Amino acid sequence: MYPFEAEAPRPRRARNLATTAGLVAAAATAGSLATEPDGRWYRDLDKPSWQPPPVAFPIVWTTLYADIAVTAAAVLNELDRRGETEQAADFRKALAGNLALNGGWSWLFFRGHNLPASTLGAGVLALNSLRLVRRAGRVDRRFALALAPYAAWTAFATVLAGVVWSLNADRE
Repeated sequence: MYPFEAEAPRPRRARNLATTAGLVAAAATAGSLATEPDGRWYRDLDKPSWQPPPVAFPIVWTTLYADIAVTAAAVLNELDRRGETEQAADFRKALAGNLALNGGWSWLFFRGHNLPASTLGAGVLALNSLRLVRRAGRVDRRFALALAPYAAWTAFATVLAGVVWSLNADRE
């Protein structure tokens, strides 16, 4: 059986997808409320030449958020199918914590204008995302592979934030 088709009871499958989609939507909303890519502060920052173009960010994040919601629901479905309710609850908490970090990063960067704190925040998010991938992988390796792009992107974002900080150190 393919892991995304885990046969948890139907009401639980619907609840799991609603939960993961709701958590993802909350993170995306929180982040987008703070994000100001057209704001003067952000426009005036020096950025590396290899930074992706602005259009890439909403495309990447929309894809990653959909992946997180679907894959996390599949992890929960599989844990429910196995009767591992404590592990499912732990995964839900880990997902919620990760997405809180995710949504909060934009507030540190775009609203706080704090390059050191946002770089540190990005690093914490990247490490936490890797932990989430590992948790999913303990359920099934394919879940880890499905979430790996999220961890990779947050690691890339950490490097990018650090470079932006170093290029703009004189602004502090």
